[in-house]
Order: sequence, then C-alpha cells, then structure tokens
Amino acid sequence: MTLENKFNEQIAPERFEIVGARPSDADSLNRKQISFWQEVMYRFSHNKLAIIGLVILSFITIMAIFAPMFSSWSYEENTGLYNTAPSAAHWFGTDDLARDLFVRVWIGARISLFIGLAAAVIDLIIGVLWGSISGLLGGRVDNIMMRIADVLTAIPYLLVVIILLVVMEKGLIPMIIALSFTGWVNMARIVRAEVLSIKSREFVLASRTLGAGSWHLIKRHLIPNAMGAILVTMTLTIPAAIFTESFLSYIGLGVQQPLASWGTMASEGNKAIQSAPWRLMFPALFISLTIFAFNAVGDGLRDALDPKLRK
Repeated sequence: MTLENKFNEQIAPERFEIVGARPSDADSLNRKQISFWQEVMYRFSHNKLAIIGLVILSFITIMAIFAPMFSSWSYEENTGLYNTAPSAAHWFGTDDLARDLFVRVWIGARISLFIGLAAAVIDLIIGVLWGSISGLLGGRVDNIMMRIADVLTAIPYLLVVIILLVVMEKGLIPMIIALSFTGWVNMARIVRAEVLSIKSREFVLASRTLGAGSWHLIKRHLIPNAMGAILVTMTLTIPAAIFTESFLSYIGLGVQQPLASWGTMASEGNKAIQSAPWRLMFPALFISLTIFAFNAVGDGLRDALDPKLRK
C-alpha cells in the first residue's frame, strides 16, 4: 500500500462528523427573529409562579370591579342579621353592624388596590424624573439631588407616613400623599443607576453629537432602555403600598368608616376573632393573596429581564 493510499484511508469521509447546520435544523434556522420584549414575554409566560400570580391579580381585580354590582346589598346597608357565619345568603357572613361582608370585602379591594396603584404611579413619575435628571446631568446636580434623597431615606418611612397622617385630615388623598412622600426615593435610585449605565453607550453619545437635548435623551433613549427595571420596581412597590395602607387602617390612621378597606376590616375582625373568626379571615386572606401575587409577578418580570438576554 502506497503512502498516499494509506493517508486517504485514514481520512475517509465516514470517519468525520458533520458539525455545521444539519438539514433537520432548517426550520429552526429559518425561524423569524423576535425582539427583546417578545423574548421577555416568552420567558415570563413560561414562569408558572408568575402566571399564577397574574391569574390571582386578574381575579381580584375583576371581582373588585364587578362583584358589588351584582349584590342586592350596599357596603353600609343593615341586613338585619348580626354576626352571621358565611351562608348562601351572605357568602362571607355579616359583621356586628349587620353589613354584608362579601360586598365590603370587594369594596375594600377597590380602595386598597386604588391606594396601592395611585401611590405607585406617583412614585413612578417622581422617581423616574428625579433619577433620570440626576443620572444624566451628573456632577454637582447629581450630588445635590442624591443628598436630598439620602436625607429622605434616613428618616424611617413608616414614621414619616404616620406623622403626615396625624397632621393631615384622614382620607384617601392624604393617605396617597403620605405613602408617596418618600416612597419615590427607591425608584429614583434604581433609575439613576440605569441611566448612569445607559448614557455612556454609543447610541446615546451619537444622539448627543447630533445635537439632542437632555429632555430628548431622557424621553427617547434613557427611559425606554431603563423600562425593565422601572416595571419590576413598580410591580414590587404596589404590594408594599397595599400592606402599608392595611397596617395604617388597622391601627386607625387610614381609611375611615363607613368606607371599607382590607385594613379596617381586619381591625374590626380582630376584635371578634373568638366569636366570628370569618370577619378577620377574609380580609387577611385577600391581603396575603394580593401581596403574594404582585411579588410573584414582579419576580417573574425580574427573571424574564435577565441582563444576559440583552443584545
């Protein structure tokens, strides 16, 4: 056997394995490319815990909107039945003033969700603007703005809220103002950190070179590219506001009678826990479910927005 034949035998085609694209891979290679946000939604939709949280939130929201409409009782109407257990006539029972607890729970859901969402939106607006301006301008402006944020952070959040509620008249608007007074600081810090990272990227520098002003950069480049962190922070801010409102209403500084919130209902139910435990059970259950659901959705968003996915 010649040296050439021996060499050809050693490099025979059957000795090699195809490492490139196979014909069977054609479908996956021809698949339409998806955007970053489509990839985020795909990952989020495959997070079972986040989907469970979203279903719970959808159920609570739908019930809060529509359930009281289909009841024959109002949230403050006397049914003539005092402290009755759950039944076909009154699904969640009645309280010591003979009010239907099913209606009051869902009216309370409206109030608790409204306060949580309103406080989160105010935190979003102030925090995003504060953090964007501070991070973009930098220097002395950034230093002054963040020192102000540090001072507000140094004061215990709950103490600030309680003092404001004692000073102001009780009601929904004062509650929202009190919750938002320092609540925006966390959002501002997170947005500032995102802006500091984004503003040195090529597309921002190119926009500056072309003469774009600060507001244009914030609106068109910085906020859109920080939207992931903003959404996660807002999603986790809402349950914190709901819990704080429930606690303040529980101790008598929040929503006042005859309005109902989950906190006021829990406070009233705690007084009758021995004789009518359902009065505490239902508001406590929905507070827990709502906080769990928001946190599950927030964690799902955070996992879906894994920075490793960014192009």
